[in-house]
Order: sequence, then C-alpha cells, then structure tokens
Amino acid sequence: MTTFEVVFIATPALGNLVPLVEFANLLTNHDPRFSATVLTIFMPQRPLVNTYVQSRASSLANIRILHLPTVDPPPPDQYQSSIAFLCLHIQNHKHHVKNALLSLLSSESNSPVRLAAVFFDMFCSSLIDVAAELSVPCYLYFASPASFLGFTLHLPRPDSLDSESEFAIPSFENPLPKSVFPNFALDANDASSWFSYLARRYRETKGIVVNTLGELEPHALQSLHDDSLLPRVYPIGPVLDLAGSARWDPNPVQYKRITEWLDRQPAASVVLLCFGSMGSMRAEQVEQIAIGLERAGVRFLWALREPPKAQLEDPRDYLNEVDVLPDGFLQRTAEIGLVCGWVPQAKVLGHEAVGGFVSHCGWNSILESLWHGVLVATWPVYAEQHLNAFQMIRELGLAVEISVDYRVGGDLVRAEAVEKGVRSLMEGSDELRRKVKEMSEKCKSSLVENGSSYNNLVSLIQELTS
Repeated sequence: MTTFEVVFIATPALGNLVPLVEFANLLTNHDPRFSATVLTIFMPQRPLVNTYVQSRASSLANIRILHLPTVDPPPPDQYQSSIAFLCLHIQNHKHHVKNALLSLLSSESNSPVRLAAVFFDMFCSSLIDVAAELSVPCYLYFASPASFLGFTLHLPRPDSLDSESEFAIPSFENPLPKSVFPNFALDANDASSWFSYLARRYRETKGIVVNTLGELEPHALQSLHDDSLLPRVYPIGPVLDLAGSARWDPNPVQYKRITEWLDRQPAASVVLLCFGSMGSMRAEQVEQIAIGLERAGVRFLWALREPPKAQLEDPRDYLNEVDVLPDGFLQRTAEIGLVCGWVPQAKVLGHEAVGGFVSHCGWNSILESLWHGVLVATWPVYAEQHLNAFQMIRELGLAVEISVDYRVGGDLVRAEAVEKGVRSLMEGSDELRRKVKEMSEKCKSSLVENGSSYNNLVSLIQELTS
C-alpha cells in the first residue's frame, strides 16, 4: 500500500503553529495512509512556542516534529516591522527546508512512502520556491478567517488611505472602515509591502486550506470562489486544540488553582477576560478595566499579562499584579474575581461556569468560543483582530461590542465602556446567545461524516493522493 508523507511549516507563533499542528493531526487521524512531518523554526524570543513544540513532539503518534537548524536573525537594518523580521527570518531557512525535503525525497526511493505535499502558513510564502524547485505540490494553510484572506488579496493601496475612510473589500459584505484595518495596512513601514508580496504568492499554490466553515463565513468563501485567479479553497474548520495549553502548560499549579476556583462558581456566571498569547495592556488600561469590572459587579477570571520588554518578545505574567491594579481592588473583589496570568483558554471556555468572554478576537479564540457556545465581547488588540471583531459584530451578528478599534498606545477604553460591555455580555443578549449556540452546533456538525468541512477534507485528500 502506498502511504503519503505531508510536510508542514509554520511561523514560530502559537496562533500559527498550534492550528497547523492540529490540522496535521486531523489529516493523519482521518486517513491512516498519511504521516506528517512538522518543520519548526526557532525563535529565542518566544519561549512559550518552544515549550509547546517540545511537549507536542513527545505526544503525537503520526506526526514527527523536526527542528530546523538555527540561523542568525536578520540584522536590524534589513527590517522596520516585526512582520518584515518574521518573513526574512523564515526566508533565511530556505536552505534548511530544502535539505529536509531532499532527505524525505531520498528516503522515498527505498520505500512505498510518497511525499504528497508541503503546507506552509501565511508568512512562509517565500518557501514556495523550494517546493517548486523540487516539484513537490505546495499548499497554503490559512489559520485566520476567509474574510482576512480576502483582505490580504485586495489590500488597499497606501496612497488611497489618506483620501478614503471606507473601502469595498470583496470578502466583506459591508464597506470596511479604515479604523478596523490591521496596523500593517496603516503603518508607514515595510509591513504592508511584505504582506502584498505574501498574498501575491498565495495564488501560486495548488490549493488553500482555511480554518473556517461554510456555515460561518458563506459570503467571504463565495468571494474567494469567485476569484478566478485563486486556486481551490478548502474550508475544513474549525480545527481546534480543545485540550489547549492544559496539555503542555508550563504552570500546572496555576491551572489547578483556576480550575478549583471555577468549580466553586455557579453555571454561566463568570466572564473570562483574556487577550491571547501575544496580548497585554499597559498600566493605565489595566486600571480602567479593573474599575469597569468592579462597577459591573459580575464574577470574573482575568488573565492579566505584562507587556513585552522588547520587540518580537511575548508578554509575560506579572510577578506581582498588585503593582498595576487600583489600591484594594483584589481585596474588594476577592469573593467574585480571580486575577491570574496565562490561562489554558480552551479548557476554561469549556467550563460550565464560564458564560461570557472578553476577547482580543484572535481567530483561534473566536472558533473556541463558538465551539463551546460562549458569547464574545470584542476587544481587538493586534494582527487582524480588528477585522475579526468587525466581522463578528457587523457581518455575522455573533458578538457584543466593547471596542472594534482599540490600538496599543492609542486612546484608552474607559471604565464606563468596560462596565457597559461586560453587563451587556453577561446580563442581556438572549437572542445573541441563541445564535451563538446555533453556530456552535453547526461547527460540530461540519466536522462529522457528510458535514461541509468533512467533505472538503475528503476532497483535499483525494487531490493529495491522486
């Protein structure tokens, strides 16, 4: 029997790497003819990514994780933005990726295993050259929504940003206000030109796999289908790591503390505040959140993290949260709240005590909340999250708004808005909750036999094995 090897390469960030590994897991579990190799890129600034890689390397049956040799980071005079740094850093691994693929191809000649494809994520377009040189089919795995994929393919020209305030983007039904554009599309640096380059190259792939489902993003997916210059798009989501960081958590004592606290709370009574693996707030904003939470008087679990000390680094847990919270806040809210650092978000969202989620609107977080039927209040912070928040509120009607245009270093979201948003999330919104529960069922049914995402995965496998 012929068996098939598939290679995966991801950006060294949890939001990119985790869904790619979970997709590899989905593929190999669905069809035992497949085995997978994940090539990982090392970044010393991201210790949590390295913790994840080490843990998953020992726990996955049909997937092996290979660390590419370390390369020197790009010198500072070659980039202005973190996106440019990432793209250059990945590009500098071309030689090592080629050697890894050659090694797999050479082992093919002595075995019935065929190298079926290489999958890379949104920042790895430069590696298309390596796959093309070796005549290996190349696919894009897009861990963000189809709406954002459409945005990258139709990036407004920088010179139009000064003269217009709204833009028609085919993957969005409504005109898109400039205020919800990602920073890379607004900043006067090299980030926008790098994204234009990445997106142009997406069209060179044999197919695009998107972590979404037809029932969630029908308009965006139809707009991609209508683009005759784009390869076939396969919506196969939601692909989720539902065990989350509880499986590889570097702090099991913290996880135990959180779980025991949640076990003591009434059903659907707690709001989770969590801003992602790269999300943090400066001290002035922390104070406004604390005041708003205290006024709202609802039960809360708050994942509070310290801003990174340097560019490209991840946030860290505060050594002492008291230093940034209002005087006496922890004592006054001791009966109803728990402030902590990093939380195993997927597990927490699945706990029956959690009834609402103040989220940065990273796509993985949105999919996790929809899967568990937990209503979201939007507070985007970085990456494409402002677009995701706009889509969840204006296009899909599946979220409550606290903010759609917050920027780190910009205007504060005031305590009044926090209080109003949290109250609306936890005390009103019955119709929204019904819609979210309905979408939760659609997410689950899409993955079972004859579901939309299941059928798209079958079609992809047929193409990989043909």
